[in-house]
Amino acid sequence: ISQDIAEGIGLKLGDTVTVNVLGREITARVANFRQLDWRSLQINFVMVFSPNTLQGAPHMNIVTVEMTSDNEPALLQAVSRTFPTVTPVRVKDALDAVNDLLAKLLAAVRGANAVTFIVGLLVLTGALATGLASRTYDAVILKTYGATRRQLINAFALEYAILGLVTAAFAVLAGGVSAWALVRFVMEMPWEFSLPTAGITALLAMSVTVTAGLLTTRSALGARPARQLRTE
Repeated sequence: ISQDIAEGIGLKLGDTVTVNVLGREITARVANFRQLDWRSLQINFVMVFSPNTLQGAPHMNIVTVEMTSDNEPALLQAVSRTFPTVTPVRVKDALDAVNDLLAKLLAAVRGANAVTFIVGLLVLTGALATGLASRTYDAVILKTYGATRRQLINAFALEYAILGLVTAAFAVLAGGVSAWALVRFVMEMPWEFSLPTAGITALLAMSVTVTAGLLTTRSALGARPARQLRTE
């Protein structure tokens, strides 16, 4: 018997269980418990009896068939004509419902990720705009000492790339720990860290940070040193 079911109804090894198989009462003794993974969508049974226990019960075998929907009526007609006592169970509808639910769940997760990305981009842009005055001052001072526009762009790009890399490292660490805890303890599924996904996340964070930073500080690159220094 499944261990989860046994714990739920308070069964212990050696207890007896009576089940009704198509009108016939069958009593059996619990010999062992076993773990079932219902998420595998394979054929699983809450209880498994020895062949002698079900000797003479009104059933013999169970099989699964995978085929296209166009051939289902012909197969059912042929089986029912040859074996009148066969009971067909169509599981395609249940699988379609599960797939539809998973697709909606995936769409919801992707939508939440998109909203999080947009909000993070707005926060990043606001933070960069807040420090625009200091970056303008830095650009003016560097121009005064002979820095070219290309050198300023490279310096700002390097700064934003480092900022994006640090942000991505924190995001990967925090997200990885959260995902591990959720998958391991809530969903009770195996968890695996994807290094390519982490690398893509780091590259994306660096690219977005550099692009947003350069767009925000574009006016600082074109600031005139004379005008800026007169106001200091």
